[in-house]
Amino acid sequence: MFKAMILLKRSEGSDFESFKTWWLKDHRPLAQQLPNLRRAVFNVVEGDGSGEFDGISELWFDSHADFDSAYKSDIGKAVAEDSMAHVARRERLFIAEHIVKDS
Repeated sequence: MFKAMILLKRSEGSDFESFKTWWLKDHRPLAQQLPNLRRAVFNVVEGDGSGEFDGISELWFDSHADFDSAYKSDIGKAVAEDSMAHVARRERLFIAEHIVKDS
């Protein structure tokens, strides 16, 4: 399984509540249409939004190739465009999970 984590910082002039509303209500239905997406988790950073990032998404695919293919699709391009229209910063991290404890 391949995992990508995407760290987001909202656009200048956008307040934290507006970012959360856009991300969880408007962007989420678009993102969940990514082809071959196995699992997605949107993590909102707690607090007042004064930190380095406001949200961290976790996206699972069967492979890195599936991730790349998803973002090359029309829906993937729309997801990326929507993100970039609402964030000042987007950092992608590709993760190798090492589970220490599972419930």
